[in-house]
Amino acid sequence: MAAARQRRTHDVPTTTAFDAPVPTPDERKAAAKAIRKATPRSVHGTWEPATDRPDPVELLVEQNRTRVPELVPLRFGRMATSPFAFLRGSALVMSHDLAATPDAGIEVEVCGDAHLANFGIFASPERRLMFDLNDFDETALGPFEWDVKRLAASLVVAARANGFDRITARRAVLDAVAQYRDWMERYSAMTHLEVWYARIDVRELIEARAAAAAARRRLEAQLTRFEGKNHLKAFAKLTVEVDGRRRIVDDPPVVEHVVGEDVFVPRLEAVLAEYRLTLSADRRALFDRYRFVDFARKVVGVGSVGTRCWVALFQGPNGGPLFLQLKEANRSVVEQARGTELATHQGQRVVEGQRMLQATSDVLLGWGTDEPTGHHYYVRQLWDAKGSIDVTTLRPAGFGTYAGFCGWALARAHARTGDSVSIHGYLGNSERFGESIADFAEAYADQTERDHALLVTAIERGAITAII
Repeated sequence: MAAARQRRTHDVPTTTAFDAPVPTPDERKAAAKAIRKATPRSVHGTWEPATDRPDPVELLVEQNRTRVPELVPLRFGRMATSPFAFLRGSALVMSHDLAATPDAGIEVEVCGDAHLANFGIFASPERRLMFDLNDFDETALGPFEWDVKRLAASLVVAARANGFDRITARRAVLDAVAQYRDWMERYSAMTHLEVWYARIDVRELIEARAAAAAARRRLEAQLTRFEGKNHLKAFAKLTVEVDGRRRIVDDPPVVEHVVGEDVFVPRLEAVLAEYRLTLSADRRALFDRYRFVDFARKVVGVGSVGTRCWVALFQGPNGGPLFLQLKEANRSVVEQARGTELATHQGQRVVEGQRMLQATSDVLLGWGTDEPTGHHYYVRQLWDAKGSIDVTTLRPAGFGTYAGFCGWALARAHARTGDSVSIHGYLGNSERFGESIADFAEAYADQTERDHALLVTAIERGAITAII
């Protein structure tokens, strides 16, 4: 498995077996059905913490040892606000738990952190709005069930936070898994090239799914807001002119210039020089038209708080700005939990995983290394018509619809990077897998609430410092 990662990422095979026999779809489907005997779909419904389960708070404390120390209390403070916030920040904990659960042995490039807030809307290079996964820090090779279970558990935890009853929460999980299963069946009937070109256009989605005119108007208004979240908007909001030069506005602790930034500038330039070489020739030419102006440290997300993250401002020849985000990439929690071999470059792992999983990715995705420290970074545009649905505002019906969209997007991503025929063959057409996942999601939501309580208790008794 680890060898496959290294081979795919870094080595060029000397020969290609174009004539190597490939099992037919019928053969692969039959083989996948046979897996049910050893790993019945019902086994996915069980969650019981092992007696030697690692302490979740200790896992998080250990994970923080490589992070920016002064930001760690902010991370714990954000995670302590609710069980859903805890779930968002504890992908490492859940990966360790999932490693102790059965799987069918069908691997894909997993997102590794496929909770419902890690799906969103962004603009394709053609400037059309797409719905897809939008976080790839933990991507790696892994069992397809891991992403499905993390999405399902997040749906139950979020539904509880919204005050929905158990029936509504369970129905949302069943909707998500049903969409995953049904779309996987559709993708299994396509050629792989057709799967690769498949995408979820948001405006087409609204037209097909939002029957009520009022609902369409609300969604259209949100899309207009996302489209306006661009470099010019960021330029107006995040910068100010100082002595004739644009500077990023400090907003501690979320955005701030750091002490000794003059020393860091040459290192930043070295990271960007390596990053430039990871771009294709046409995108390198695009990047070369811009000149560096300013940079600052930026805190992002919940689970990512404490990782090194910078936002850099560039100016174009015609006056337009470009904002790039340089975000530290550490070892995937999936690789940690499974004990698989480290990727050679963690930023490269994130970028290549994103390109495989997303239908269309940021044209300026790349990676680089801060050589003095050995920290790996991936680089992407900031505020490039990106946005996400605020799930706390959804009503029960809308929550279920959104859950289905997430299931669809996850199926498309897994069909691109795995064998859709085998996954479909294993899942079948019944509700058995969905019912099992719903059972697991409820049990793991209970576990998340217990783990969240442990964190809150540790903060209250002073064992952990948190900025609330």
